[in-house]
Amino acid sequence: MSAIRSPFWPAHLAAHQVPPATNLFRHVEAAAARHPDKPFILFYDTPVSFARFQGEAEHVAGFLQQRCGVKAGDRVLLYMQNSPQWMIAYYGILRANAVVVPVNPMNMTDELAHYIEDSGASTAFVAQDLYPRIAPLVGGASGLANVVVATYGDYVAQPSAVALPDFVAAPRHVDGPGVVHWRDALAAELAPGELTAGPDDICLMPYTSGTTGKPKGCVHTHRSVMCTAAGFVDWFDDPEDAIHLAVLPLFHVTGMQGGLNGPLYRGSTVVVLPRWDRDAAGRAIGRNRVSVWQSISTMMVDFLSNPNLQEYDLSSLRSLRGGGAAMPDAIARKLKDAVGLDYVEGYGMSETIAATHINPPARPKPQCLGIPVFDVDARIVDPITFQPVPQGEVGEIVMNAPQLMQGYWRNPDATRDAFVEIDGKRFLRTGDLGRVDADGYFFMADRLKRMINASGYKVWPAEVETMMYRHPAIKEVCVIGTRSAHRGETVKAFVVLDPAYPDGVTPDDVIAWARDHMASYKVPRIVEFVDALPKSGSGKIMWRELQEREEAATAAAQGNAVV
Repeated sequence: MSAIRSPFWPAHLAAHQVPPATNLFRHVEAAAARHPDKPFILFYDTPVSFARFQGEAEHVAGFLQQRCGVKAGDRVLLYMQNSPQWMIAYYGILRANAVVVPVNPMNMTDELAHYIEDSGASTAFVAQDLYPRIAPLVGGASGLANVVVATYGDYVAQPSAVALPDFVAAPRHVDGPGVVHWRDALAAELAPGELTAGPDDICLMPYTSGTTGKPKGCVHTHRSVMCTAAGFVDWFDDPEDAIHLAVLPLFHVTGMQGGLNGPLYRGSTVVVLPRWDRDAAGRAIGRNRVSVWQSISTMMVDFLSNPNLQEYDLSSLRSLRGGGAAMPDAIARKLKDAVGLDYVEGYGMSETIAATHINPPARPKPQCLGIPVFDVDARIVDPITFQPVPQGEVGEIVMNAPQLMQGYWRNPDATRDAFVEIDGKRFLRTGDLGRVDADGYFFMADRLKRMINASGYKVWPAEVETMMYRHPAIKEVCVIGTRSAHRGETVKAFVVLDPAYPDGVTPDDVIAWARDHMASYKVPRIVEFVDALPKSGSGKIMWRELQEREEAATAAAQGNAVV
C-alpha cells in the first residue's frame, strides 16, 4: 500500500518540501538581517525587535557556556509561562549548541523532579511565579545547580492597553542558592562560542506521557523541528506581514511551532499572552490587528461565550487553526458567523513535533484531522498484523515522515515499541484509531492507547495513578476517562482506601491533595470510593471493565435525559 494522497492538496504547494538543512538559530540571524528593527515580539504593547532578540539570545548562550558550564548536547530546562524570556531562552539554548527541554508550567515539584533526573539537566530557566515549585530541587542530589529566574515585568516597558495580570506586574522578588536573575545574566554580555550544531544534531526534547506512568523525552533534531516550522507557514501561505497571536502554551509543540518557530522562519510578528484570558485575547486581536490565531476548541468555546465579545474588533483575522481535540460543529458554525472564517483543524503529537495532517485551508472538513502534509506517508493498518485496512474502515494510524522523533530519551524499550517496519520503512505507531475517506481525509475514530483527552491535554492514567499512590490513605487506584460537557473528557479515579489509615478522608480531600501534587489538567475531577477493584486472574486491575461500565452509565444517563 502506498502513501495516501488527497485530490484536494492545496494548489499552491508542491508535494515535496525541502526545508533549510541548518541549525535553527540561523533563522534568527537571517530574520535580524532582513528586519533588524521590526518587532518580532509584542508583549503587552512593548516590542522586542528581531535585532534585540538575536542579541539577547546570544548573551543567554554566552552565559550558559561561560557561567553555567553548558556544553554541546547538554539538556537545559525551560519552565515559564509564555513570555519574551521563554522565546529568547529557547534560542539562547540552541545558540549554545544545547538541547531545549520545555516543561509544562502547570507541573508541580514531584513532576519536575522526574524531568530533571531523566534529562540530566543541571541548568534551568524559571519564571519567578514558578520558582517556589523548583526551589526544593536546586542543589543536592537532583543535579540542578544553576537557575536563571525571569521576571515577566522586565519586558513591559510602557503602559499597556491590556491589564497586566498580577504575576506579570509583580516586581522582582526571588533570591536563593544557585539563582541568577535574568537581567544579570544578560548584563554580563558574554559572547558564545562557535555555532557547531548541525541539522541532524539534537536540539529539542519535549516530554510526552506513556503507559509506564513516567513522561518520556521525545528526541528531535534541528531538521525534524524545521520540517513542521516551515511546513506550518507554507501550508497556510502565511505572509511575512502576518501578525500571530501566541496564547497556546509555547511548551507544547503546537504552540511552539505555530507561535515561535514558524513566525520566526517567516519573519513575522508574534503577539504574546502568557496564558489564556478571553478578554485579553479579544483586546490583543483588535489592538494589534492580529491576522493568525492558533488555538484549541476549548479556547474557542470560552471565547465565543464571552458576553463582551461584540466589543472586540476581530476584522483583522485571516486564519483560525488548531487541534488537540475536535471542534464541535455548533462552535465551528458560531465561529464562522462571528468572523466569517472556517476553523482549520490539524493533527500531530510530541513525537512528530506538531502537525503531520492539516485540512486544506480552502476545503476543510469539520471534526477532521486533515490530510497528510509534505512527505508524510500516513496509513491506516490493522493494529495487530499491520496490514492495510480497506478505505473507510477503522485501524491504527501509522506514519513515516521526516519530522518523526529519533526515539525516546534513554528508553530503548519504549522506542522499539513505538515503531514498526512496513514496506522497508520505519513507521511511528500513533496508538490512535482512525479512518480515511474517499478524498484522503483522515478522521479520528477512537484511541488504541489508554489516554484521556481533557481539554486538548493528553492525560495518561498510569502516570496519574503513580502520583496518587503517594497519598497515604490510598491502597489501590484506577484512573479512567469520563465524559465532560466542558472538557470533552475528564479524569475519574476509583479509589480503595487503606483500612489502616487512621484519619477519615473524603473524595474532596483526595482531589485537594492531587491539586497540590500534579498539574491541574491531570487532577481527577471525580473520585469514587469503592470496596474493591476488578482484577484479572493474574491480579492485574481490569481498567477496561471500569471504563466500559462508566461509558455504559454515561450513555444510559444521556438516554434518560433525552427521554
